[in-house]
Amino acid sequence: MDNNKLILYAQIPLKQLPNRVWRTYKGGALIDRWKKVKPELDGNLPEEWIMSAISAIGKNRPPAEGLSLIITPSGIISLKELVSLDPELFLGEKTAKKFGTTGILIKMLDSKERLTIQVHPDKKYAREKLNSSFGKTESWYILGGREINGEKSSVYLGFKDGITEEMWYGFFMKQDIKRMLDSLHRFEVNPGDAFIIHGGVPHAIGSGCFLLELQEPTDFTMRIERVTPGGLTISDEMIHNGVGVENMLKCFHYDSCSFEEAKNRWKITPVTIESSDEYTLRSIFNESHTDCFALRELDLDGVMNIKGNGNFFVGVICSGEGIINCGGKDFSFVQGDEIFFSAAIENITFRTSVASKILLCYPPE
Repeated sequence: MDNNKLILYAQIPLKQLPNRVWRTYKGGALIDRWKKVKPELDGNLPEEWIMSAISAIGKNRPPAEGLSLIITPSGIISLKELVSLDPELFLGEKTAKKFGTTGILIKMLDSKERLTIQVHPDKKYAREKLNSSFGKTESWYILGGREINGEKSSVYLGFKDGITEEMWYGFFMKQDIKRMLDSLHRFEVNPGDAFIIHGGVPHAIGSGCFLLELQEPTDFTMRIERVTPGGLTISDEMIHNGVGVENMLKCFHYDSCSFEEAKNRWKITPVTIESSDEYTLRSIFNESHTDCFALRELDLDGVMNIKGNGNFFVGVICSGEGIINCGGKDFSFVQGDEIFFSAAIENITFRTSVASKILLCYPPE
């Protein structure tokens, strides 16, 4: 690709094609609704991966599954390939030099059934056991949900007081799912709730959750259930990611706590950064919670200008529609769009024709 095209692509907002990914649990109808796709179906494509430069891990799955494809004026290209052509231009100097890739993975997730109880590695574990500089600290921002079989949307997070490594090992060996779930704190969730899940913290997303997940860019997941709630048998490789059962159980952090302490550790209260008659900008996740990513929420009914900070960011249009102006040119946006803004863009103006909610996802500082 010639240099003139690269410079052009770096100066305009770039949208991705739909990017649904196969998982071991069922869901996805609320993603169809968000995308305004009919029919709204639940199946094994319950996640939309957004601006992804990594492939999903799954037995017998296509090798490029999960990689985002970007729409450019001259055709389709993967985000991974586009960024690799000039990392500093698209990502920003600091991100390019430190990571060589985006440093984040964004997902939209809709769970018709509870996900398996699981844990993700922290950076130390990922480096030592998985040969990766990234762990998988992640975050959840609840966008909506639905009752499934009369049960309200909920998430499970962190060990209750008194749970030990020996007890957890015994529950796993017996596959005592009830006692496993009873070992974790349960939070009923509503739109606007936010949680940070550091590597090593046990967790499960309950049925009926529709959320945005922002995380480190890996697909490492250690699962503690051999059969999903929907009845799918999980292979040993998917249980322990090749490190073996003993090492898989060492991935968990066994620092149990009370419910109040769990809420203080992991449930986040959004903070308003600035507001006017036309917009409200809130910080959801920032450097006080993690150094792995950041998330802001923009409620806009009018016009707002955002100045570049030398890093790329991703805009996810949760609702609404309007115009994005970059470099004197207008580009439309609608609900369901996922948009990459390169580090080279210095000034962006959002102007709505329909009141909008936009999530702004940022890489590590």
